[in-house]
Amino acid sequence: MERRNISSQEVKEAARSLGADLCGVAGVDRFSEAPEGFHPQDVFPACRSVISFAVRFPVGTLACGSPVPYTRVRNSITSKLDAIALDLCIELEKRGVLAVPVPTNESIWDEKTGRWRSVISQKHAAQAAGLGAIGRHSLLITPEYGSMVWLGCVLCDAPLQEDPLQEQICTDCNKCVEVCPVGALEGRELCQSACWDHAFGDDETSRNWVISCHKCRDICPYNLGTENMMDQ
Repeated sequence: MERRNISSQEVKEAARSLGADLCGVAGVDRFSEAPEGFHPQDVFPACRSVISFAVRFPVGTLACGSPVPYTRVRNSITSKLDAIALDLCIELEKRGVLAVPVPTNESIWDEKTGRWRSVISQKHAAQAAGLGAIGRHSLLITPEYGSMVWLGCVLCDAPLQEDPLQEQICTDCNKCVEVCPVGALEGRELCQSACWDHAFGDDETSRNWVISCHKCRDICPYNLGTENMMDQ
């Protein structure tokens, strides 16, 4: 496969043309603290750069009395992100760059830490690529859209120019900690089992699988970012 030169800007333009609202690049050296087995080069040994992208999540879903719209948007946006990742890999390989899509919403069990993990943490990849910064509620906050984004990721073997890291946005106001009905944020690391057992599951009335809680996202002063504060 003949490799052609490609710039970070071209990669970002390709991602946006496929439907991404944000896109950034991180060099693989920014992942030195990744858990064993979940480093980009554990997944794709030839990885030199991590391309992170985001799609905006409709804010109106937070104001619904029913959990169905939020749940269905989340499911649809997951499929959209996976499609963007796959198509971006194909575009990169047309230019001679080997690329691997990271599933948007697929976790595996990490026996060493007793947690479910994506093969590459989407939010940590986004933070490393300068899209935003992780807040106290464990969600990524971007200047443009706050935490109202869903994330995708592609690993590639090209040494792309990386983006500067985003400054911290969260001020540790603790509103998310206080509002959590199951105390999942009382430690510095999210209690994954408490959060998931409470927020995700079958609704006995509608008999549908739904996401029934997003209080930490709702209450965050920066849930619409820093560029859209007047809209809150």
